[in-house]
Amino acid sequence: MKTGIHPEYKLVRITCACGNVIEVRSTKDSDFSVEICSACHPFYKGAEEEKIIDKFGKVEKFKKKYGDFLQSRSK
Repeated sequence: MKTGIHPEYKLVRITCACGNVIEVRSTKDSDFSVEICSACHPFYKGAEEEKIIDKFGKVEKFKKKYGDFLQSRSK
């Protein structure tokens, strides 16, 4: 195996918007932040804390377009 060609493997802190901090090893040089992690993602939190994450208004646009259709089909 050649020496000196692989990047250095460092400890990096990932900070979530919810405040959760995760330490991992990476070749990235600096700490970074994410908007969502397993501590606050609805899939991992379960149905009792389910919330819709809508960054660009797509959920509202969908509800406006198909809301009446979905309500009439469920009855």
